[in-house]
Amino acid sequence: MRVIFVFLLFWMPHLAAYTPVIMPNGSTLPWTMEDGVKVFHLVAEPVHQEFAPDVWIDCWGYNGQTPGPVIEAVEGDRVRILVTNHLPEPTTVHWHGLILPNGMDGVTGLNQAPIPPGETFKYEFTLVQNGTYMYHPHFDEMTEIGMGLMGFFIIHPKKEEEPRIDRDYVIMLHEWFIPPGATTPDSSVMLDFNYFTFNGTVWPTTEPMLAQLNERVRVRIGNLSMDSHPIHFHGHTFTVTGTGAGKIPSSAQYEDVTVNVAVGSVRDIEFIANNPGDWAFHCHKTHHLMNAMGHGTPNMLGVNLQHVEERLRKLIPGYMSMGETGMGEMFDEHHQHMPRPPNFSRLGSPGQFGTIDMSGMFTVVKIREKIEDNQDPGWYENPEGTVASPVRGCQD
Repeated sequence: MRVIFVFLLFWMPHLAAYTPVIMPNGSTLPWTMEDGVKVFHLVAEPVHQEFAPDVWIDCWGYNGQTPGPVIEAVEGDRVRILVTNHLPEPTTVHWHGLILPNGMDGVTGLNQAPIPPGETFKYEFTLVQNGTYMYHPHFDEMTEIGMGLMGFFIIHPKKEEEPRIDRDYVIMLHEWFIPPGATTPDSSVMLDFNYFTFNGTVWPTTEPMLAQLNERVRVRIGNLSMDSHPIHFHGHTFTVTGTGAGKIPSSAQYEDVTVNVAVGSVRDIEFIANNPGDWAFHCHKTHHLMNAMGHGTPNMLGVNLQHVEERLRKLIPGYMSMGETGMGEMFDEHHQHMPRPPNFSRLGSPGQFGTIDMSGMFTVVKIREKIEDNQDPGWYENPEGTVASPVRGCQD
């Protein structure tokens, strides 16, 4: 009995030393313990995923989703990851940022033979660091990463962090080119992307991040896309606390309201949720707040399109011109009901004050005095006199 008690004293802090991560619209990979080794099973496979309401895309991912489920473990753990390939071509897995034996690094031809379709390979190593890391293939990277094969690998420190994190979120950034009416992304496109996702979704499908007033929140942001993304958070300042190399020393951490997440990088930010409300969290590249965009379309600002659009649709079914006074008019009732290509993301989504015209890399952080059962609390009830309103009778 005493031996068991001593064992529990030694291991219980190790088991309870961290706040589990939350992946909006995603999941955490389960594991089993076998002879002191944590065993995970990843399956690389085609995935049919809903990016936006009624917009379904044929991607590649892991265990039924893109990005794949979070692999979560603790510094010092011995892990064994079984990778089964259900793709139509070979693959590997590279553990992005991890320090491990050379033969486990996952680069095809350099470190290992590729995993043929239908076969399973074993990766096994001891975790010697802690922080925010990623996993992705190193075989036919343009296609496989471009089609969505990626995920987070979170390694918690052995000792409980001080100050303790109350909520710990992960957001993977990605971008896609999906031709209008199509379901399969074109992974050969280099620059002209038209869908920009948080965890493989676009707003309003993207789940909000929730926090109770004065909780300490961490958001880990990863980027395996083709572009950098300056992520901006409203209503708060945050501290940049981590990179792909792990925790930044406290003397080098810095405060900001926007953090640029470069390609192949991660950034951890932390903030105190001390300002209640519904706060935007988004990429600040203006095109990355839209979806289903076409390229090579003419600029219609200031052009009178009266009767022209109706005549063009007789020749080109589903034709939709760009806005005469700006893109905002594309969100009005007339345009919302006009014909659209199949599998086409609607423009805008309902908010409590009208249409929210942002989408793409956009979500909302909902901060409340009390979050019941981790359920979405709905829209924020602003105190009287704290909402911008028209000024009647005011003239220039």
